[in-house]
Amino acid sequence: MFRFCKLFGDQYLGFWFVGLLLFAVQEIPYMIMPFIKMGNDPLMHMKESSAALNIAEKILGSLCIALMSFIVCGDSQLFSVSPGRERLFFVLAAAALLLNFAGWALYFSGRQDIFIIMFFLVLMPPLYYIFVGAWRYNIPLVITGIAFLAVHFTHVLSNLLSDR
Repeated sequence: MFRFCKLFGDQYLGFWFVGLLLFAVQEIPYMIMPFIKMGNDPLMHMKESSAALNIAEKILGSLCIALMSFIVCGDSQLFSVSPGRERLFFVLAAAALLLNFAGWALYFSGRQDIFIIMFFLVLMPPLYYIFVGAWRYNIPLVITGIAFLAVHFTHVLSNLLSDR
């Protein structure tokens, strides 16, 4: 982990390599998707309901990845899960990731109802970013993750409902 320059408070512009790994792990379902034969794939064939929401979703999602990788707390270690608050948010991040993977397993097996999509595939990634941010004392990531959650949920739900 590197810290280049102080931004504000205890937040620094830097680089946390683990952040990139955490992003890559969260993207595993998308990496294996081309190798899975599905008869129906509503996520990849949704009609776009709002260009503005689409742009906001992409900006906020990309910003979450950038903030997770390039904002570091001044006193944080490369990897730490000390008892208390750090451990709680680490466990919550891991739980969100595992729920997301469980949702993808259901989705790939043909269970593609709106609850599976919205709960497991739409809510869990932003929650994952929020919990990683809280675990790492990365307040900009927490705030951006909350905004991403609201936009991502609204956008995908409106897309799914417009397909009906």
